[in-house]
Order: sequence, then structure tokens, then C-alpha cells
Amino acid sequence: MNFLTMLARIFFFSGYFTKNTSYPEPLPYEQEQKYLALAKQGNAQAREKLINHNLRLVAHIAKKYSASAELDDLLSVGSIGMIKGIGSYQQDKGTALATYLARCIENEILMMLRSNKRYRNTLYLQDRIGTDDEGNAYTLMEVLEQQEDSVFKQVEQSILSKKLDDIMKRTLTKREYSILKYRYGLGVTPLTQLQTASKLGISRSYVSRIETKALAKVKAKLNKEDF
Repeated sequence: MNFLTMLARIFFFSGYFTKNTSYPEPLPYEQEQKYLALAKQGNAQAREKLINHNLRLVAHIAKKYSASAELDDLLSVGSIGMIKGIGSYQQDKGTALATYLARCIENEILMMLRSNKRYRNTLYLQDRIGTDDEGNAYTLMEVLEQQEDSVFKQVEQSILSKKLDDIMKRTLTKREYSILKYRYGLGVTPLTQLQTASKLGISRSYVSRIETKALAKVKAKLNKEDF
């Protein structure tokens, strides 16, 4: 796990979704365009609005691959693709936001499956994974090459990661901070809940409860700050 994985989980597994059983409906076109314009100007609330109202799309695509991997992992990775897509989407290109995000979500999931040793014999870099707006097929290799120049450049990700780390330190207790640090590999090798529990000398279920609570606290703080 990494910074983007953590950000995706903050939106998908905390706050709204710990209290509700359904996803928000997609935004009407006019509202969608308004929030896209605001998000491009750096409006954090507009960006969160777009994220929340496209989680239904993430869930829909993740379910297609639920026979190949854990659904929670697919939702988390798919959310990363969706967040990247919202950042890189260009309104003047003529492609519908949902169409563009669906491609980003699926690409991220396919790359996760390809990088997992369990699936290396079932998905290849040369495999055709979709077509562009003009009907031209593209492969996973082409997607990987293209994403080297994605909007989440290393420098930008580093800046955002430092901002998030600062918010976490100001918002969380030492134990909450330690658990998120180990779980999401913030400056260290990421650990499973069981490994984190062993390292801190507590139960796995306790780690899970603290992680959920800590993510909700971070999200609430993000809602109040320009991120």
C-alpha cells in the first residue's frame, strides 16, 4: 500500500460509507461540469464531491474482477484509478467523464492483477485490454508506458504525501498514526493488519478498529482543510 491507496481508502471505507449501505448517484451533467471546473482550480470540496459520486462506478467495475481478487483490494485499487482520472480528465477532449474514469479504474485494477504473483500466468503485458475513442486497441504495456507521465507525478505525489503526513500528525494519536504508517507504507514497508498487530503487540481486530477510526478522523480533517 502507499499514499494513493490510503487516500482511496479514506474516501471508500470511512465517513459516509461507514454509515450508509448505498453509493451516491452520479452527478447531473451540469453539476459535474461545475465541480470539475472548481476542482481544476484546486477546490478540495469539489474534488471530494466528484470522488464520492463516482464510487458507484468503482464498485461496478471492481465486481467484474471479484472472482480474481479480494473485493476490498479491488475497490481500493479501483479508487486510486478513479482519483487519478479525476485529476487528469480534460473537459475539452469530448470524452464523457464516466467513460474516461471507467478506463482509468479498469487499468489500475489490471495493473494490480498483473503485478500480483498469483495472477502473472493469466495476464500479460501484450494482452489487449480495451480500445480508445477511435476504436484502436491498446495493450497493458502501452498503458504502463503512458502512466509514467500521469498527472500524479512523483514530485506532486511527494508534496501531497507530506501534506497528508502533517495532517495525520496533527489529528491522530501516536498509536493511530503508527498503525496508518505501517498499514499504508508511509516511509516504511507496508504491513498487513496481522503483521501490524504483531509489531505493536495488539490484536488484529484492534488494529482494524483503530485503522477505521483513524481514517475517518483524517477524512474529517481533510474536509476542513485545503488539500
